Amino acid sequence: MDSRERITRAFSDASSTSDFDRLGEHLWRPIGASTVELSAPQEGELVLDACCGNGASALPAARRVGPGGHVDAVDLAAPLLADLERQADGLESITSAVADVTSWGRSGYDVVQCVLGIFFFSDMTAGTEHLVKRLRPGGRAAVTIWRRGSMEASGRHLAQAIAGVTGQEFPSRPRHLLDEVNTSETFGPWLADRGLRDVEVTESELRLSLSESLAWLVITGSGFAGMLTGLSEDETERVRQEYLASLQRAGAAELDATTLIGVGWA
Repeated sequence: MDSRERITRAFSDASSTSDFDRLGEHLWRPIGASTVELSAPQEGELVLDACCGNGASALPAARRVGPGGHVDAVDLAAPLLADLERQADGLESITSAVADVTSWGRSGYDVVQCVLGIFFFSDMTAGTEHLVKRLRPGGRAAVTIWRRGSMEASGRHLAQAIAGVTGQEFPSRPRHLLDEVNTSETFGPWLADRGLRDVEVTESELRLSLSESLAWLVITGSGFAGMLTGLSEDETERVRQEYLASLQRAGAAELDATTLIGVGWA
């Protein structure tokens, strides 16, 4: 199983336990709403929502384009799309598709938006360029990524907890292109190199007070859940306890979930 398959499975598992949707109240929906405010779909427009999850940005976009417009919502995780369809509840301006959006064929979109998805592409550069090419001339793209430092503490404390329980050091995350572009100064030029013009990057600040329940939900309701794969129920519980204790020892009472939203035109 390659890394992308593991991530897809992690999000699918999080959806099956409803943890992804529960975390959406705190993370996915506020971040999706911030993106849609900047992508600003208009009535009658055609929108591609790439890596749509269960609709945190696709559903508000569909409501904005109205019956005369349409949103194609694309993701690899079928359980998340099933949840999107449940939430759509008869909203006719949206269609979901289980597909790899980096090979999505349709083009001519007024808006392409991708919230917290491009860093899961097997080739982040080529995948983003493919999305840009889905736009009509004059169309606009909105791409959202984590700002440098965001969400890192949760991953670090979880890795330490897993190592403490299993006695084996958890492999560190390999260096990723995201690490080079996740600042306001670097993200805009990188998007411009992908074919967008007049790019503006907005820092969307989001900080959450961490109760014990929310701190663990951040793990089980996100891609971090993949780090728990292969652990027994007993080991997972011990990891949970050690993870929460580690956060407490470090005085980590807040989660930085700030994003960068880059908007540019084709």
